[in-house]
Amino acid sequence: MKHETKSPHGVDEWATHVQDLLQNSDSGVTREVVAEIYRSAQDELDQMRAQAEFEREE
Repeated sequence: MKHETKSPHGVDEWATHVQDLLQNSDSGVTREVVAEIYRSAQDELDQMRAQAEFEREE
């Protein structure tokens, strides 16, 4: 029995970036994408933490 799983926010976009990297050996491009992934993940974590803190204060 298959379970439908919801993709986390932005997964399809990042999958496309990674697929592009596999075709592009430029290390500068790779570093940019990795930095973008990190920033995006950090921003999402910050938003989650802010929401959790807001809910605790209510």
